Amino acid sequence: MNNRQEFDKKIFTAGLFLNDIGFLVINVPRFIEVFRNKNITKVLVEKIMTVTTAVNGCVYCAWFHAKQAIESGISEAEVRNMLNLQFHADASEFELLALLYAQHFAETNRKPEPEMTRKLFDFYGDKTANHIILLIRMIFFGNLYGNTWDAVISRFKGKPAKNSCIIFEIFFFLLNFLIMFPAMLLLRKDKKKGSIIL
Repeated sequence: MNNRQEFDKKIFTAGLFLNDIGFLVINVPRFIEVFRNKNITKVLVEKIMTVTTAVNGCVYCAWFHAKQAIESGISEAEVRNMLNLQFHADASEFELLALLYAQHFAETNRKPEPEMTRKLFDFYGDKTANHIILLIRMIFFGNLYGNTWDAVISRFKGKPAKNSCIIFEIFFFLLNFLIMFPAMLLLRKDKKKGSIIL
């Protein structure tokens, strides 16, 4: 009997990783515009990041954005609710549709229903709706980045992710270990101190 638990979070393939890097590079000027959009507050940014992360399950993004959310003025209880996708009662009327869309976008693995996208654009208008989608795409990249790192670590432990490619994982490990090892150490340190909301 095999009791090994399979790694089942969303991760990058080589093609998806390169496509997403290209998307982020091409859209750098638009990302700058997002943070100048007066309709998108720091609080809303962190809520979008946290809700998307709650679906995708990236522990590094959850750790980082939980801290950022608290610094932006969101209570610990509200952060916990978002990480459990119980954000409806805490969200303002203006925030709610953006958060529901972020959840839907992640749950459908970047294939939202046209009706949901139409509602987003009808409610926020083209500029803000496009900026919300850019924020979701940005954190989605971060989520898959963290999850792919964990998939590499899981392979080292004898539990490779389904449909993963060892050649890409070796490349990803070599490309990112200088970033991710310190992140792992900081995350563990915060867990030991009990100063982490996960």
